[in-house]
Amino acid sequence: MPETTASTFFSEEERRRIEQAVRQVEERTSGEIVPLIVDASYDYPRAELIGAGCFSLASALFACWLIASESIWIFLPFWAAFFAAFWLLIRRVPALKRRLIPPAEIDAEVEEKALVSFLQYGLHQTRDRTGVLILISLFERRVHILADKGINEKVPPGTWDELVHSITAGIRGGTACQALCDAIHRCGELLEKDFPRREDDADELPNLIVE
Repeated sequence: MPETTASTFFSEEERRRIEQAVRQVEERTSGEIVPLIVDASYDYPRAELIGAGCFSLASALFACWLIASESIWIFLPFWAAFFAAFWLLIRRVPALKRRLIPPAEIDAEVEEKALVSFLQYGLHQTRDRTGVLILISLFERRVHILADKGINEKVPPGTWDELVHSITAGIRGGTACQALCDAIHRCGELLEKDFPRREDDADELPNLIVE
């Protein structure tokens, strides 16, 4: 069952609105805000294998019980056929696959994706250490905000959690674009006081990245 992909999550008009929001904020602050939309933070192959293995084992045992056979040579073909079918089903039905992944593993993979992307797209290389990554990971249904050291030293604790909650609520309510734009402007308000724009500031990073 297909789900919305990163390439179709926002319309062209919504992308322009997001990029415009970033430009407006960066006109007032030296902070560099980068929204990043990805299909998934990880493939989770273990969930596919474990899920298919468990389902196929139970199904093969039930099939052997139905035909009153205890032969391993009957069981193995049943197990192999069921394994292939369940593996394909889990891979193609994201909602089922999500249920097979522990929430702690999902949180860890999304956080790792944010860290890797922060480095990959050069947010750690801004002049004043003022990069802010807003990651929306669609498969996991998670939002993660990662800011560089220069900003984290100034922003009150819990601020990013509040913004994550507001974006997540917007996505669930069907107003993802507006929620993200509001969060971007809120970032600008937080950064404007301690990180005002300099005369020689340049737009160092993309205003929206879709993987």
